Amino acid sequence: MSGDWAVELHGVRKRYGRGGTAVHALRGIDLTLRHGSCTAVMGPSGSGKSTFLQCAAGLDRPTAGTVRLGGTEITGMKENKLTALRRTRIGFVFQAFNLLPSLTVEQNVVLPMRLAGHRPDRRRAAEVLDQVGLADKARRRPGQLSGGQQQRVAIARALVTRPDVVFADEPTGALDTTTATEILTLLRAAVDNHGATVVMVTHDPAAAAWADRVLFLSDGEIVDHLDRDGTAGRDHLGRDHRDGDDIGRDHFHFRRAHADRIAARMTSLAVPRAHAKAAA
Repeated sequence: MSGDWAVELHGVRKRYGRGGTAVHALRGIDLTLRHGSCTAVMGPSGSGKSTFLQCAAGLDRPTAGTVRLGGTEITGMKENKLTALRRTRIGFVFQAFNLLPSLTVEQNVVLPMRLAGHRPDRRRAAEVLDQVGLADKARRRPGQLSGGQQQRVAIARALVTRPDVVFADEPTGALDTTTATEILTLLRAAVDNHGATVVMVTHDPAAAAWADRVLFLSDGEIVDHLDRDGTAGRDHLGRDHRDGDDIGRDHFHFRRAHADRIAARMTSLAVPRAHAKAAA
């Protein structure tokens, strides 16, 4: 049933232009993602990653096919209703943070509520700021925070309305390795501890290794996927009951090995493209 899925794409195509100059950015995407899952989307430059995210999130309309979010079809939805839906049921995290510098951290977090015409819920804002480790920064302005802290604010803003799905576009692209790990830990915790659904577009295999499933796009099609294997000591909910140090070491080594598998899969996708160009 549609209600079982956080994200559904059926036969989604996106074409820019017409005739011989038309660009087919998506060529028939069929995909269902469960609630409480984390999915990474990867692919070579020009593979359709950004178009996929824009169509799935209702930021752009597909040329053909249907998109459902939380069981609601958004494909033919009027723009005002679609805007309202994005403000209440979809969260966004971007590489550039997109915080308003004149507003405080708390005001940035509750902005989706204000834009939706709802009274800001300061208690909920305090809750999500505590989740991202910024409970003491509510009165600060973005310019007073580090890049990693600003991305934490963006994550809090994305989660504040308890959305059906959070779309993250290169969320660690502007961050150093240590800070990127902190951000990925927060996104993973949002999934594992709070039931969030995250769809993350990334070029980084190390970031994709945090996801439950990695989808590989090439020339507008999903051509492969790689699932995250279970690790020793985990129960059926993915929780680990061993000592914290052991868990941390095992998870680190697992993610590193998984990132290597993802990178190898990406390389294998790039080789046919290179051969095709050489043949042309």
